[in-house]
Amino acid sequence: MERPQYKTEVFEGPLDLLLFLISKHKLNINDIPIFEIVEQYTAYVRRMQEENLDIASEFLEMAARLVYIKTVSLLPVQTEAEELKRELTGELIEYRDMKAAAKKLGENTKGFDLFTREQSPFERDMTYTRLHEPGEILTAYVSAAGRNFRRLPPPIESFRRIIATKIIAVGEKIDDILSRLEKKGRLTFRTYILAAKSRSDLVARFLAVLELCKSRDIMINGDGDDFEIVRRTAVDDPEDGSEEGEEETELVSE
Repeated sequence: MERPQYKTEVFEGPLDLLLFLISKHKLNINDIPIFEIVEQYTAYVRRMQEENLDIASEFLEMAARLVYIKTVSLLPVQTEAEELKRELTGELIEYRDMKAAAKKLGENTKGFDLFTREQSPFERDMTYTRLHEPGEILTAYVSAAGRNFRRLPPPIESFRRIIATKIIAVGEKIDDILSRLEKKGRLTFRTYILAAKSRSDLVARFLAVLELCKSRDIMINGDGDDFEIVRRTAVDDPEDGSEEGEEETELVSE
């Protein structure tokens, strides 16, 4: 006995197949009998496989989804099953309505003719007529310029303070200390530092003291910030045979 042959419909997707089965068996789309629809759907998929039809993965994914809904429906608590059924019902209703709207739109557009005309030039007014506040223009420019805007050279005002600052040489303060010691013999460190007239002068005086100590031209007597500066002599350091260091020409700017 020959096996009966069936002609399988071609469906656009798993939702299209489900709508076909619901319509064919006159099922209620708002209350889908999940056990019945699972058997019908899987049977139809098997028939498509037997006829060597190219089954998209989305048909198999829907089959697995229906089987899962059927499985959780057997549990004592069916909260998840009801939620999954409501989700599937919503998708089916939305697909049904969209399919009906597409069919109606296709029927209404039948018989329409397509009209064209030759290209014709038209005048364009390129004058920009909108008004903007200065702040809006600046914001737009900064946004458009991006990093290139930040690479622009700084304004002249940024250099005025540097230009106006007096440059004080450390070597000048070294000569000043040696001159004072030549006249008075001793010099109080605190008095000498506090006599500075600017921050550049203060730094230059301090560096001059350090440089003279390094070259062993002066000695420090006392503790704290009230120590005295005195000139070193051959008697103070008879074994000192080091060469006289070169005078620093370092410049300090405020």
